[in-house]
Amino acid sequence: MNSDELKGKWNQLKGSAKSQWGKLTDDELTQIEGDRDKLVGKIQEKYGVAREEAEKQVKEWRAA
Repeated sequence: MNSDELKGKWNQLKGSAKSQWGKLTDDELTQIEGDRDKLVGKIQEKYGVAREEAEKQVKEWRAA
């Protein structure tokens, strides 16, 4: 799934993202609007992980 597909399907994927990263609030997920970089940044912020780790998590989540 590329970035455009992620943005287009974001409303459907928010529930899955919420399950994957429970510390993200509904408001934060709404603000992300399917933007991969925003999602990576929020994961870094909430979970205290390096950018590389956050990107790895998003990549694995998108592949599932």
